[in-house]
Formats: sequence, structure tokens, C-alpha cells
Amino acid sequence: MSGQTTIDPGELIACPVCDALHRDQTVPPHSTARCVRCGTVLAAPRKGAMTQITMLAATALILMVAAVVFPFLELQARSLSQKASVLDAVLAFSQGLMAPLSLAVAFLIVLLPAARYLALIYALAPMALGWHPARHAKAVFGWAERIKPWAMAEIFIIGVAVALVKVAGLARVELGPAFWAFSALVVVTIIQDNYICRLTVWKTLEERSRF
Repeated sequence: MSGQTTIDPGELIACPVCDALHRDQTVPPHSTARCVRCGTVLAAPRKGAMTQITMLAATALILMVAAVVFPFLELQARSLSQKASVLDAVLAFSQGLMAPLSLAVAFLIVLLPAARYLALIYALAPMALGWHPARHAKAVFGWAERIKPWAMAEIFIIGVAVALVKVAGLARVELGPAFWAFSALVVVTIIQDNYICRLTVWKTLEERSRF
């Protein structure tokens, strides 16, 4: 029909919540573009965000190592004392029929979060330095986004906090360095995820991969 305007599908973006289509336009730094239907944030670019995300991911990775290596907490009841680390929690169910649970704990609270931090560093660090994206950076960033719901370090620390409330009435509990490292890890992860503007990252990956 005459008078109709043809829109290139490549110029459209869909809201991840309600699938409403929007024309892809440049969003100024420190501004926010929201879905006109449901209000979901579509883009919120920040200057230097990739550098900040990379540094936060590296910080989180260091905190993860500290959380695994150092003692998590110490329980004291009468003359008995027992120190436990995250590694001890993972190995606690490593025998018999509970072995799959031990693997799941290790996978969800240690391996997947650490792998996601490494993936973000690999995908974003070269661009933060002004270089071209690393090989397969788009695939690696997409993988990091897909595993995000399964990286459950923050769920673990919430579960520990609930358990400590119950254990505190039975024994004296002393929090170790790993507990504070894990708590800091959760805070750093939340800040990092808030800094990630996925639309901006994808567009930057696409633009810099052409050259």
C-alpha cells in the first residue's frame, strides 16, 4: 500500500518482558530508555561501564578464591570446636547417594559463578582497553548471560544466614574471613549486574567486530 513506511527489522528491538517492538535509537550516556508498554529498562548506557564491569568481575573472582580457600565459620560447643570452609560444605555430601548434591553445590555456588566472571572478563576486557573484541566474544558474552540464573552464590549466602540464626542458639558461631569474602562477593556481583547494559554491550560487540 502506498504511504506505508518500511522499517528494517534490524532497526527494531523487542522488550525482553512483554515483546513490544521499539525503534533502536542511540541513548545518551547516563540516560535510560524504557519500554513504552511495561516500563522495563531497555538501555541504560554509562561512560566507562565496560571498564567498571571488567574490574568488578576480576574483584569478584578474587573474592571467590578467598571464599573457597579461607575458613568460612567456626562452631564452638562446650569443649568442641569445628572450623568449616566452603570446600568442606561441598565435600560434606560427597559420599553415597548424596554425591550428586555435592556436585550440584560445587557447580552452582562456585564453578558457574567463577566461570561467568571469567567469561565477562574475556568478552569485555579487550573492548575496555580500546581493542577489538576477543575471538568468539559475542558467543562468550551470550553464554555468560544464559548461565546467570544458575550462578547462585547469593542464594548460598542467604541460606547460610538463615541456618546461622538457628545454629546460634545451640553453639557459639564465629564468622571466618571466607564469610565476609562471600558477602562482599554478593555485593560486588549485584553492582556488576546493575552496571551491565546488555543492549549497549551487544551493539558495541557488533560494531567493533566489523573492523
